[in-house]
Amino acid sequence: MMARVRGSLRALVVTCAVLAVLAGSACAFPVDGRAVAGPEVSAGVDPSFIGGTNGGEEDRLAAATLRDLEGYWGRELPALSGGEPFRPLAGYFSVDPSGRAGAPAVPCLQNPQEIQGTAFYCPRSDIIAWDRGELLPQLRRDFGDSAVVVVLSHEFGHAVQGRLDRTGALAGAPTILLEAQADCYAGVFLRQVRDGGLPDLRTGAAGIDGAMGALIGFRDPVGTSPRNAQAHGNAFDRVSSFQDGFDGDPAVCAAIGRDRVFTQQSFRSPDDESSGGNLGLQPLIEAMVPDLDRWFGGQVRARGGQWTTPATERDQAECPDADGPVQGPVAWCDTPSAVHIDTAGTLPADHARIGDYATGTLLASRFGTAALAALGRPTTGAEGGRAALCLAGAYSAAVGTGESGFALSPGDLDESVTLLLREDTASRGTDGVAAAGTGYERIRVFRAGVTGGPDACLRGV
Repeated sequence: MMARVRGSLRALVVTCAVLAVLAGSACAFPVDGRAVAGPEVSAGVDPSFIGGTNGGEEDRLAAATLRDLEGYWGRELPALSGGEPFRPLAGYFSVDPSGRAGAPAVPCLQNPQEIQGTAFYCPRSDIIAWDRGELLPQLRRDFGDSAVVVVLSHEFGHAVQGRLDRTGALAGAPTILLEAQADCYAGVFLRQVRDGGLPDLRTGAAGIDGAMGALIGFRDPVGTSPRNAQAHGNAFDRVSSFQDGFDGDPAVCAAIGRDRVFTQQSFRSPDDESSGGNLGLQPLIEAMVPDLDRWFGGQVRARGGQWTTPATERDQAECPDADGPVQGPVAWCDTPSAVHIDTAGTLPADHARIGDYATGTLLASRFGTAALAALGRPTTGAEGGRAALCLAGAYSAAVGTGESGFALSPGDLDESVTLLLREDTASRGTDGVAAAGTGYERIRVFRAGVTGGPDACLRGV
């Protein structure tokens, strides 16, 4: 994170003549990341209509997902297509990459090993295929059954794109834009699963977090150019598209086009690339705290408040009036104003595992708490935690602009959403009450700050 500025944090605006419908391509990135617990998705559909099925649990889950997808898009697509009915896909294929004898040939595959670790929609043959042996079991182990649902609904979204493309806009559309729309369509469908609007699938809020965990696992490698012909999007962009669909409807997704803004960026220097865009814990603190003081102090003074630079203490992250370190490994205390950083606890391990901007997000949220106090705003409870987290997002969007001495490195916003999906510490008020119980809602609040700026946070999100 936080390379010295050689250019600001820039959002890519894709400028191409992409209309409301875009096309599909294979998604071929390995799953990584730690497991995110989620409830099982109930499913029990006979998978005999799937080519190559072995009748196992993974294919029964896939069958339930596909049947619900067919029913959902059968109802919804005519409203987007001017009344044209949904045309079912030509087929579905469950593939054993080891290539067992007697397995049926799969369109678009020369040999079964090509699908190892992936799922894809092939527009030429209008089929969806997936790796039954490794991909689906790993998704279920790492993220829960909802991860299988989100992957298949994303691929189905590519089929929807093709059915809506009556102008031939697909051929020139950037891949990253196509993937954003498919992620959005997946979000629309998972909302139906969560709300109980489908006959075969059910899940709860934790299952939605599991689905987003899978999307984060399928992000592009850090530093991938958004103009790369195979770019699918970083974690922040993919989760953003998913949430746009989850909170919206199919028309929102169909409207994604040339004005879509992406945060994905390539490395700007060999040094940044060699470090993976990460600073060590102590160098990060030394580099970031003055910039936090500058930005948050400026926001307070611009609104008529009086800003006192918080002291920075490397000790136990707890306040005298609190029952232990209720804010997490970074805490803001008002007697006197100070940010306490527990550099001997869990913070170093999380910093190394997730990345440096996981720590940066925690620091920004606690400086946000200090700013709320300076403006006479609540710092406790869900209201205080929500506003502080939102301000952390607003600060993150402002890094590298104006008088900022730093710029976010590729992957920094991904580290934010990974932290927020896993834990609630950045969303806690000074009394330890978290703003939200799900990663979905924490990411939504952070995104509100990134896109809406500090005014949106202080109006309430």
